[in-house]
Amino acid sequence: MSKDLIVVESPAKVKTISKFLGKNYQVAASVGHVRDLPKNKLGVEENGDFTPQYQIIPGKEEVVNKLKKAAAKADHVFLAPDPDREGEAIGWHVAAIIKEVNENISRIQFNEITARAVKEALEHPQPLNEQLFDSQQARRILDRLVGYKISPILWKKVKRGISAGRVQSVALKLVVEREKARRAFIPEEYWLFKAHLEGANPPLFVAELWKVDGKKAEIGSADEAAALEKAVKGVPFAVSDLTEKERKRSPQPPYITSTLQQDANRRLGYSAKRTMTLAQRLYEGVELGDKGTTALITYMRTDSVRIADEARDGAKTLILDKFGKEFYPAKARVYKSKGGAQDAHEAIRPVDVTVLPEDVKAFLPPDQFKVYKLIWDRFVASQMAPARFWDTVVTIEAGETIWRSKGERLLFPGFMRVTGKTGDENLVELPKLDKGEVLKVDRIESEQKFTQPPARYSEASLVRELEEKGIGRPSTYASIISTIQDRGYVLLEEKKFVPTELGFVVSDQLSEHFKELMDVGFTAAMEKQLDDVAEGKIEWTSLMRNFVEGFYPTLDAAAKDMKRGGEDTGVSCSKCGSSMVIKFGRTGEFLGCSNYPDCKNIVNFTRDEKGSIVVLEDQAPEDTGISCDKCGSPMAVKRSTRGEFLGCTAYPDCRNIKNFERDEDGKIKVVETAAQQVVGKCQECGKGDLIIKHARSGSRFIACSNYPDCKFAKPFTTGVKCPREGCSGELVEKSSRRGKIFYSCDRYPDCDYAVWYPPVDGPCPKCGHPVLVRKTTRAKGEHIACPEKGCGYVQEVDES
Repeated sequence: MSKDLIVVESPAKVKTISKFLGKNYQVAASVGHVRDLPKNKLGVEENGDFTPQYQIIPGKEEVVNKLKKAAAKADHVFLAPDPDREGEAIGWHVAAIIKEVNENISRIQFNEITARAVKEALEHPQPLNEQLFDSQQARRILDRLVGYKISPILWKKVKRGISAGRVQSVALKLVVEREKARRAFIPEEYWLFKAHLEGANPPLFVAELWKVDGKKAEIGSADEAAALEKAVKGVPFAVSDLTEKERKRSPQPPYITSTLQQDANRRLGYSAKRTMTLAQRLYEGVELGDKGTTALITYMRTDSVRIADEARDGAKTLILDKFGKEFYPAKARVYKSKGGAQDAHEAIRPVDVTVLPEDVKAFLPPDQFKVYKLIWDRFVASQMAPARFWDTVVTIEAGETIWRSKGERLLFPGFMRVTGKTGDENLVELPKLDKGEVLKVDRIESEQKFTQPPARYSEASLVRELEEKGIGRPSTYASIISTIQDRGYVLLEEKKFVPTELGFVVSDQLSEHFKELMDVGFTAAMEKQLDDVAEGKIEWTSLMRNFVEGFYPTLDAAAKDMKRGGEDTGVSCSKCGSSMVIKFGRTGEFLGCSNYPDCKNIVNFTRDEKGSIVVLEDQAPEDTGISCDKCGSPMAVKRSTRGEFLGCTAYPDCRNIKNFERDEDGKIKVVETAAQQVVGKCQECGKGDLIIKHARSGSRFIACSNYPDCKFAKPFTTGVKCPREGCSGELVEKSSRRGKIFYSCDRYPDCDYAVWYPPVDGPCPKCGHPVLVRKTTRAKGEHIACPEKGCGYVQEVDES
């Protein structure tokens, strides 16, 4: 007897779904997309109706063959990828491949992977949604056109190998424009005044200066501050007004994709990509001991705050049983999604609210547990009663000045019983005061301050900005942020995004020559049009024709008019007088003469705090006394983002570089390469040995000694398995752009696990994390520690 076939995206889902379906079903995984546009060419018929030239993704041939064999034996094929635009595309491509062996194909969708949801979906199969697929197809082809058409121009004008993206470039522009605003910012001085006061009843309290002569207090200099301090000295401080009232604070709605990413970044320090990876595992199912593989949360790519009635009822029962009836609101909470939200899915919530975080803690890795607890807490709190506070505002007059103090007292915690938040930490409980009461002045405190520039974007604030401006969709935020980092356009420093020199140049060039494409409003409007395609309001080919009508002429103009190097640096070439432009080499950015190749002058540069270019090599280059062993020219000290090195002065005709060190007298000495350690035979060419080498940035890698005839190379592995659940990778040695060694999974970008210290096989005796690290600190010396945030496990090295 043949079985019905259910095709899902991931192998993890296969295990979860197979557990509660009968013998009449076979479950198979497509392992993501099976077809895509070719990598080595545009793959789009531009002169027709933008017909895409799809092909099997290299490496997916075996998966495709298995799906076709299973489909040929099945009575009915149910396509069950994720319930979104991307999932519809996966289903569409699978259908295109298997329809030659089985045309009995239907689409099913479920927001949660439970027996009830899957069986209900099987009872209500639907045809594939052609409009939703067209929307995804239009997005894919738009991105392909923009990337393939603009990138070659950037290669020629800026740096080879870089690329542009339709949405990512706009996100980069946000980061760059914020940095420009910071550089242009002029701080303004201001002074804060606080009066430490005492009434008839304890304790002492603090009031802040609010008004002077009936106007908002604006003290802008030390002289003004001294004058005000003199004016209030000895003047009585009396309570002129006292306002008290009860205030309610309502809980926030359940998580959607963007708010989950923001909270996980703010509270757990997780990147958007890591958050979505962890949520995906919780959605697809995790092992819970005797319960087997169980899905814990609903689908995590959504912009809707709607929840199912049964989920709301389940939360009500739990709140009444666990906290009491006073913690449940008089009326069940129903949240309204923003206009334009795709309301097909629910908000992100626990599949079963009775599965408490503490119930699954022993079965989950710490990072998965933290994300589940975040989702569970937010959902339960969203259905609880409001917190109630008693607010007090005291107004105090002293001569021509008015001072204010605000206080609050928690009356009832409500939803905060779950979230654990206590309210505004700047507000305190005030003593009992009476109107007209004269207060004793303990002291007047003044503090000089300066206005601060706009804050750089964190992952959380950038996701919020993308959402508010309509750039991208919930499912794309993580990839947008990862892309601008992977391309080297931005760095994450102290958890804030800082554009690199390359990021500045690329953004400025694109903004100048592709004004419409880089316009935030245009990008948001394009997202709306793609949604219209999904809703059947417009044809996708019509959208494409409208786009290229303006895009192609702009493209031609940019190819002709875009200048090399971007901005006008204001620096003239010391050899020929031409303007110097920013260029990018393998060792970093530098200034090169715009008259190249007739003039090959180059100099290093930096920027001051305002972003202005400062040439570093106005002085004569240091005489190193070392000649190039390739061409005989002098070697000079040069600088890059990774530090100093020796470079041939005949560059770019000779690109020889050397590492060096200085002795006690400051004399330069070339650092010779250490004896090469052979670790095996190269299986790629069969001739050379595999040897351990060092990259200029410091990390080790393994390469063939037969280079350049054989260019085989691979990262230096630590032999420690990646601790991420379901990941088959190993931790390898790498180095950051600034030369700091770290250890990350060799399956990056599919897995982004990384640690800063050498990994050691675990598990951690305290939290169970599979990997420990070897650290050296001043306080503890060399020791073994757990890298998991909040664990704190430490042991002596000689114990391991």
